[in-house]
Amino acid sequence: MSDTGVTSGPPVEAEPEIRARSAEPRPFWLWPLLPIGIALIFVGTMVLNDVTAEIRVFLVLAGIVGGYFGLDALCQRRWGSSFDTSAWISGFWLLLIGLSAITVAWLPLNESKLVKNTIGGSVRLRPDLFSEHPLGTNSQALDILGGVMWGARTSLIISLGAVAIGLLIGGVIGISAGYFRGTLDSGVGILADSLLAFPPLILLVAMATVFEQNQWTMALELSLLGIPTYIRLARANTLTFAQREFVLAAKAMGSGDRRVIFRELMPNVALPMVSYAFLVTAVLIVAEASLSFLGVGIQPPEPTWGNMIEAGQETYKDHPHLVFVPGIVMFMTVFALNRVGDKARERWDPRDAQI
Repeated sequence: MSDTGVTSGPPVEAEPEIRARSAEPRPFWLWPLLPIGIALIFVGTMVLNDVTAEIRVFLVLAGIVGGYFGLDALCQRRWGSSFDTSAWISGFWLLLIGLSAITVAWLPLNESKLVKNTIGGSVRLRPDLFSEHPLGTNSQALDILGGVMWGARTSLIISLGAVAIGLLIGGVIGISAGYFRGTLDSGVGILADSLLAFPPLILLVAMATVFEQNQWTMALELSLLGIPTYIRLARANTLTFAQREFVLAAKAMGSGDRRVIFRELMPNVALPMVSYAFLVTAVLIVAEASLSFLGVGIQPPEPTWGNMIEAGQETYKDHPHLVFVPGIVMFMTVFALNRVGDKARERWDPRDAQI
């Protein structure tokens, strides 16, 4: 008790959102980096055709970084220091990728799959946003823009399908193990630990040699990486919520196990699991691209980001866009998924976000 009669105690930590608002915005003088960054990207992709690939890649990367800081300074100047520019850019990018994957079959794109339809076409054209091939062509005169968009469709179908399977199976098993405990919990724990202990790349390569690779079989294979993760996540959240007052009250009122699981536990456990789905999707996109890059995933003529990077690596020195374009699209998609996933966890699972 202090002299003023007010009980003293440990200082109350400010909420993350309050701390974000009180932070100083980026200096406004950084805004010129935005036009400078755009200029560097333009020069690196469409002007300097005679310099080495390393210099062009460096200019593009410098332009992206500088442009982001300039845009961030403008946005924070306009909407305050709490404005998360990277999260908004990530959301816009995911929306663009999603719309591309949905509408690619109806867009008037140049040929990006069948080589027989590009006989006599120009090979290895450099990116030119105002030409017939905005992102250039590959060594077989196939359009890279169309290939990237078809690759987005393939990656999203496989990764989202795998996440849905993992979320459904892993969630049901994890909730059941966390609620009933006992022998079921011990057996599920051993199963999840066994799947997590097995090297994922070896497991995927082994399954790829056994099954014919298409979008749906790859989704089933990649779901094996998500199931044990969702089992452990669902079990941990179930153990937390099973001791909450609303669950104990439901049991006291005579609700059966099925009603408690589906009406009380599942809606509360689902939100943290859905927020984690963004991060799992990002991991599975990289896994799918890795298999395609190694030649054991989706095979040409179906374009994927992985096999486009693999096809362009032989001529990377002279034609860096063959690797750089699909690579940067995959990088931005994975980054955006991780960034949006972090924001979703802050909103739906604040305890995990503060760890």
